[in-house]
Amino acid sequence: MFKTILVALDTSELSARVMAAVTQLNLDPDAQVILSHVISPAESGFGVSADRPSLHPQMGTYRSIEQHLQQFQDLLPCDSEIEIVTGDPVDEILRLANIYGADLIVLGSRGLTGVERVVQGSVSGAVVADAPCSVFVVKSAET
Repeated sequence: MFKTILVALDTSELSARVMAAVTQLNLDPDAQVILSHVISPAESGFGVSADRPSLHPQMGTYRSIEQHLQQFQDLLPCDSEIEIVTGDPVDEILRLANIYGADLIVLGSRGLTGVERVVQGSVSGAVVADAPCSVFVVKSAET
């Protein structure tokens, strides 16, 4: 049913849950999976003063992100591609879904509530609201 699936991943433990959900989809060998990672401007260091330490020191370099995605790529029974982009996560996920003509977007939800959700925003909620296709949201283990 789903021929083109965009999977939005990060370097958190939630990514493993998202990939476990993707492998449960019984993917057709003719399907194409795009494994994506969006580096937000804060993570990339753009717009951050040079005299300030990185906000996310655990965030790896482009190469380590690529290696992380390649490990997930090995789990797939179909063709796949890797996309690593910089920008607003919601905008970039929706842009990639449109570029690839995705039939499904799969992403995780951190389960933010209350003030945290208002301050940090909900990427999954915004993607669900504006996606050009179906969206499968995988919740974190804590929610």
